Amino acid sequence: MESTSDLTHFNEQGRARMVDVSDKAATKRSATATSIITMKSTTLELIKQGKLKKGDVLAVAQVAGIMAAKRTSEWIPMCHPIALTGVDIQFTDNGENELYIEATVRTTGPTGVEMEALTAVSAAALTVYDMCKAVEKDMVISSTMLLAKTGGKSGDFYRKETLS
Repeated sequence: MESTSDLTHFNEQGRARMVDVSDKAATKRSATATSIITMKSTTLELIKQGKLKKGDVLAVAQVAGIMAAKRTSEWIPMCHPIALTGVDIQFTDNGENELYIEATVRTTGPTGVEMEALTAVSAAALTVYDMCKAVEKDMVISSTMLLAKTGGKSGDFYRKETLS
């Protein structure tokens, strides 16, 4: 088990702090995250056909995910505000009852963008739920996880298996 002194988000008094990244090199960094929304097949079909009364669910969710990635430091207390160089959100489905959301976020800077990618898929999933709740309230958002990250001192990470 790590002692408090081994954890970077605690100061000498054991209180939370934002890590100082001013001495870290600016490098290209990226992170990809995913989330799954399970729903009735009829709801998924309405999304795909663009027939929900609130409008184009995936277009709105995509914009929500991008906006959330850009504002992650306002949601997660110890995250640094980061100048993002790119955010891409993709939607796929299993043709039955699952919608898959994947976000890739990029920057050139002194700290990674894992939280931005995770925030993007979370906001996109919540937006899908919000836009579809009139036709289905028992959708399940699950399996939100980091799939990969590149760059930085800790090196690259690629998830070996997913939970879906």
